[in-house]
Amino acid sequence: MAKILTPKDKALKVNLDSTIYGSFAEIGAGQEVVRTFFQAGAAAGTIAKSMSAYDMAMSDAIYGKERSGRYVCEDRLKKMLKKEYDILNKRLVEEKYDNTKFFVFADTVATTAYGATGSGHGWLGVRFQTEHGEEGNEIRLHVLLHDNQNYLQQEAIGILGTNLIHACFYHFDSRENFVSRLMDNLNSKRIEIEMIEVEGAAFNSEDARLLNLELIKKEFSQGMIFDELGRVHSPSEVLYKKIPMILRGSFRPPTHVNFDMIKQGEKTLKQNISKKDHKRIVVLPEISMAKLLERGKVDNEDFLTRVDLLSALGQKVFVTNKNSFFDLNSYLMSLTKENIFFVAGIYNLETIFSISNYKTHTHGMIMGLGELFSRRTKVLVYPGVDEKSKEIKTAETFDVSPEVEILRQYLLSSDQLIDIEEYNENYFTIWSREVVKMIEDCEDGWEKMVPKLVEKRVKEKSLFGHFCKIK
Repeated sequence: MAKILTPKDKALKVNLDSTIYGSFAEIGAGQEVVRTFFQAGAAAGTIAKSMSAYDMAMSDAIYGKERSGRYVCEDRLKKMLKKEYDILNKRLVEEKYDNTKFFVFADTVATTAYGATGSGHGWLGVRFQTEHGEEGNEIRLHVLLHDNQNYLQQEAIGILGTNLIHACFYHFDSRENFVSRLMDNLNSKRIEIEMIEVEGAAFNSEDARLLNLELIKKEFSQGMIFDELGRVHSPSEVLYKKIPMILRGSFRPPTHVNFDMIKQGEKTLKQNISKKDHKRIVVLPEISMAKLLERGKVDNEDFLTRVDLLSALGQKVFVTNKNSFFDLNSYLMSLTKENIFFVAGIYNLETIFSISNYKTHTHGMIMGLGELFSRRTKVLVYPGVDEKSKEIKTAETFDVSPEVEILRQYLLSSDQLIDIEEYNENYFTIWSREVVKMIEDCEDGWEKMVPKLVEKRVKEKSLFGHFCKIK
């Protein structure tokens, strides 16, 4: 196994490379990245300029104001990278730079304020050339800073920024290696990389979504959101001042019941919040990697197929590493201060309320349920049918053991279990796993269980084991 270089070693390697030259612009966390390069030695070989527009008015004068009024945001980072890169290319035109690959590192960071608690966050990016004279390539990260001291958060930014610059020039050989090297000398308890976004010819052969899935595989990130166009976004940014409605599922493939749960769940949610808050709802189908990671088998192509199908159907997609509703709720509570709504089927609820599922939980069922039903969390209950009696099961009638009944009644009375009253009974018997088996066995009838677009894509691209002769 290759030795992991220290930040100083990495900075020195860049400093001693006569073909690499660039500028640093850092806001909000000191100048911790460029400091590493200065302290490593031979910095004159790398650093063209270092600056920190710490004052907001000064920052606005240099980079312009943001319409959002925020300074720690992706738009600010993009402006910083573009401005500094343009300056570098306009001013360094002498013959001695003919073989030089230019780069700009920039960050805008909010560390935890003095005397405060909680995580900081920031945006870091590099605009760089892999060959002299080419158009710049760009990579941007959003990170959460979990250290409880300001100076430790600054230190973590210094390490990550150095890792990022080093990886851009020396670890383009593989996606896995590139992502791994970003967290050298760090861990996810200190810093979490929420997302990676890339642009430029150097990344043309790389699906940026795979870089992001790699973050979850390596547990550098807890989750990320893909929008309707398949672009990646930071969960904390998407959910800023928003009300999330989450539907957990495999979506392999997306079926009619999934979309009825989303449609009717959102309608029920709107009935339970004020009209002025309707625009703040963010609907998120969520796919977890947890079980696949436990088995050590994550099929990237299969995973992205599900993301693509949901995106094509007009949905954002939330990809996480959360194994249970409880874990997912705890994560969501760290991302938003608003109420959190889950859409869950009756069979999910019966599992959640089953005493046998808490035998290994450290604090038992009460604590387990408490992790899900926080004061800010509500579950919108999509009904099902009892296989024997054929009666409709609701939040009031789904099966629970007698000793748990009092918990059900409490959650009903506190409006934390809310019935979805409009639904399509014909969808109760649709199960994704059965749809996949029918597809694999070339059995007719699955087409009626999925949206037309899903049927078309499955047949055209031979998805989910479909190798049948199209009739």
